[in-house]
Amino acid sequence: MVRPKAEAAKALHMLRDTVLEVMIDMPIWAEAPVNDLREIPLGVLRKNATQRHGVTRWKRGVNLDSMQVSDVEVIDLHPQLLDPEWSAYAAFVLHHEYIHALGFRPHDSTFRALERAWPGRSAAKHAKEFTENLRRKRAVWLWLCTTCERTYPRQKPSKGRYRCRRCSTVLVDRPNAIQE
Repeated sequence: MVRPKAEAAKALHMLRDTVLEVMIDMPIWAEAPVNDLREIPLGVLRKNATQRHGVTRWKRGVNLDSMQVSDVEVIDLHPQLLDPEWSAYAAFVLHHEYIHALGFRPHDSTFRALERAWPGRSAAKHAKEFTENLRRKRAVWLWLCTTCERTYPRQKPSKGRYRCRRCSTVLVDRPNAIQE
């Protein structure tokens, strides 16, 4: 776990308060211990994570069949989610992690129905955009298709060994100008 700096901790607490305020008003959570979620510590993932946007970490030795909110060690969010441009998506991700914390561990149909109940459903559509943003910032190389102009952010050069997924043209290596 990466401890958030003071500014990030403040942003996490504000996000928590916003998400819990919405969840309390949602009929689907009327019988759930939503206020108990306030006690779960919030942290941040490493900034170089590109696939994971949030994670619910359980205490060791927890019986997975009878999980409770008090069994959650921490919920970590990607630090980039704390940027104002991603606030709607950040709220959706925290809601997603709170669903896990309430005992819905697998991403099954019940979980997805609970997730869809979030009033800002369109925020979920930003997941691919967020991942692509993270990859582009971290990429050292962009593999460029000279035919369709699609780019693929990567850590290593392709050296002519790969083809475009869209049109099968051999990809050309270009240094990434927007690397972090």
